[in-house]
Amino acid sequence: MATDEFKTLSGKIGEGYYTEKRSKFLAFAHHVVSVDEVKSILDGYRKKYFDARHVCYAYVLGADRGVFRANDDGEPSSTAGKPILGQINSAGLTDALVVVVRYYGGVNLGTGGLIVAYRTAASGALADAEVVSQIVEEQVEYSFPYVMMNSVMRVVKDMSPRIVSQKYDNLCEMKFSIARSKAKAFRERLRKLSFE
Repeated sequence: MATDEFKTLSGKIGEGYYTEKRSKFLAFAHHVVSVDEVKSILDGYRKKYFDARHVCYAYVLGADRGVFRANDDGEPSSTAGKPILGQINSAGLTDALVVVVRYYGGVNLGTGGLIVAYRTAASGALADAEVVSQIVEEQVEYSFPYVMMNSVMRVVKDMSPRIVSQKYDNLCEMKFSIARSKAKAFRERLRKLSFE
């Protein structure tokens, strides 16, 4: 059963820090809603930390958590992006991006050391961020003659969708946003009005 709620981050950027054998790992957790936004944030970190050896990251997008990516940015395969993604997943988050910037300290950490470092830095950034719950909503559009206004508003009062936009004329148009679990019943009640 699909739930109407998902966990994501607030607008506050979470920060984490880890150091091992003089390598420094700076981690940042962001709320994001699109791949373009991810790219823009990554570009910002690459410019700001232009002298860093690696800018590794992972993100998960969408209420169904269907869009995700992990990137090692030149670190040995699966030693950076995957541990970062693992932290996002274990927190059950979506619409989240975690970036970890690494300054190399001159001593190799080995694959185990890298995994621990990236995981710990990402975990710190997520712990510093603010987790919030959001409702998954569906948009419902409905057009009706003005004479049906009272009937429509009765359904709206009963089911309390959010009114996104409204246009009143001979033919009225309204756009609603309602919790996904209620959307089908809401559409059905509006449809029935048309036949009263």
